[in-house]
Amino acid sequence: MDRIAERIFHESIRIAGGLKGLVEYRNLTWLPSLAEAAYVIALKNEAIKTNREIAEYLGITENTVKKILTVDEKTVEEFLRGEREKAGEHVAGGLAKLAYRRIKENRDNMNERIEIMEESAKSLGVDWAVHILSKIKGLDFPVEKNKLLERLKNYKIMGTPIEEILDRLSYPVRNPAELLHGIRENLRKH
Repeated sequence: MDRIAERIFHESIRIAGGLKGLVEYRNLTWLPSLAEAAYVIALKNEAIKTNREIAEYLGITENTVKKILTVDEKTVEEFLRGEREKAGEHVAGGLAKLAYRRIKENRDNMNERIEIMEESAKSLGVDWAVHILSKIKGLDFPVEKNKLLERLKNYKIMGTPIEEILDRLSYPVRNPAELLHGIRENLRKH
């Protein structure tokens, strides 16, 4: 939850024009409120918590949670564009809501791009590389054969068991790129 709240916090600052923008608005006092609002928005959208649970978790009032969640972010956008003199109550809440929406849109776009890349890899006959990379995610390199076998057991590439392919590689494998290259070269030869 910390990571999501931090992303919302940083994106909110970007939306406000960066730290310089906050200085120009003469509202550096927004930062604590912005951190609070980022957590409220993250908890409400990612952890499906009630207003009371959020308030208790953060040590704030339920009314503050409600204000953050009900602020009209469009009013805040108009204020930031200079179309309004005042942004109304809880600007930080509006910024956090705008930031979360932007992050979610980017996440949705990223998931769509990943799906397109996976389909492209499959149509090119290299979907095995995507699968291998997903299975070895978090593995420390350089790596020995036994560690790769633990992650990749029972997988076949173009009908060839991964165990046979890994038998033909040199160890230790220094990095994921070297692993994929070695597999590809083995597939070409055999």
